[in-house]
Amino acid sequence: MEPDEKPWELVVVGAGSAGLTAARTARLLGAEVLLIERHRWGGDCLWTGCVPSKSLIAQARRAPSALHRTAGTPDADEVFAAIDSARESIAPVDSPDALRDIGVRTLRGDAMFTGRRSMLVDGRPVEFTRAIVATGSRPSVPEIPGLADVDPLTSDTIWDLRDLPGRMVVVGGGAIACELGQALARLDVHVTIVHRGPDILHGEVAEARELVRSALEVDGVRVLTGRSAVRFHRDANEERAAILDDGTRVDFDRVLIATGRRPDVDGLGLSAAGVETDDRGWVSSDPALRTDNPSIWAAGDATWLPKHTHLAGVSGAVAARNALLGTRRTMQGAGAPRVLFTSPEIASVGKQEPTGRDRVATVRHEHVDRAVAEDDTAGFTRIVVDPRGRILGGTIVGPRAGETLGELTLAVDQGITVQRLTSVVHPYPTFSDGLWIAAIQESQRRLRQGVTGRIASLMRRRTSWTAQREGKRT
Repeated sequence: MEPDEKPWELVVVGAGSAGLTAARTARLLGAEVLLIERHRWGGDCLWTGCVPSKSLIAQARRAPSALHRTAGTPDADEVFAAIDSARESIAPVDSPDALRDIGVRTLRGDAMFTGRRSMLVDGRPVEFTRAIVATGSRPSVPEIPGLADVDPLTSDTIWDLRDLPGRMVVVGGGAIACELGQALARLDVHVTIVHRGPDILHGEVAEARELVRSALEVDGVRVLTGRSAVRFHRDANEERAAILDDGTRVDFDRVLIATGRRPDVDGLGLSAAGVETDDRGWVSSDPALRTDNPSIWAAGDATWLPKHTHLAGVSGAVAARNALLGTRRTMQGAGAPRVLFTSPEIASVGKQEPTGRDRVATVRHEHVDRAVAEDDTAGFTRIVVDPRGRILGGTIVGPRAGETLGELTLAVDQGITVQRLTSVVHPYPTFSDGLWIAAIQESQRRLRQGVTGRIASLMRRRTSWTAQREGKRT
């Protein structure tokens, strides 16, 4: 079937995490699918997001801390070769050839809707019964005087570098700023983070923010919060500087802008398709990801959902199933699992602060034997538990916190109680012991207090009384 034969059962626009998953899911359901991509198959995650950034972080982790620099710090050639190798190893999985092997038809070009069930792809007509918009997002660059003159980098373009700058200013205080800032500092780049908010990592619990900020500073990152870059300057000698709102001058060789993202829907012709956007430009949809046009769904970073690759992938599967099967499965953005891949990592899911009669159980990692054995105790595990003992959410800070988050996410999703979690045998010693210990502590408290404690006390006394009676009979 050629791309311009019509109508397609499902057209997916965008071959990032959401679009790829949507197309694969649709094929598993037996649909005739056309996947359209204008740039690179694999999207941001493969080329400018998860894969290169985690490769960079891995290279930096092998380097000594800022306090103990040695000649063993990887050079730029090693760093960028490792990043290229990681991307090249994964790219074939997301390639058009791999998609065609499972029956997904692919088309490269710029898609533009021309009607509620029609579009052009580089001038070529394509009609469809159902469609999914999965075009993703791109870095948002603020308008600051002089910024264009200093050739700013973003999370998209930093991977084009082949030399590590001596000094870098990072504007922003979120995940991208902190992850890349710390990694570059560990690779001997003098990094200054400038963030206009009162603290970095807005949305994380206060103690987690403090631990990461302390770790950044130990690694040599200069963190300036409550400050804004109001002007950039480049003189005749190619010296570059950021001028902050308090008059501070910060000299740099390169500047990285990490101040958020914007939807990548320019030129898509959404209005012609009857698809609305919200006041920030994200594609509007209901919780089942259906847009104002009942023939079109949206998934991934182009929507109101939090910008995480794993969430984009799930939303792609949900959109495809809803579009093809007429189901109404919904997506919940609030409380989705997320991991900040700094050192230490911050891993969070579900409810972060207690309300009403909820309780919080916290274990400091100086009480986790694996952390003690590795002399890496600057972290904690914190869970929020409801009156029935169900785990509602939590935060883990420490090495490989993201690996432990899987179990915590399952507990939250399935309404597992602390009693049920403690009944499962866990391997020892691991960093994930913190979650188990927190559950044990809360479970033990419930045995001493409240209704559960009173019932346990009655059962114990009854058993004791029964044993005494049996003893008298013998």
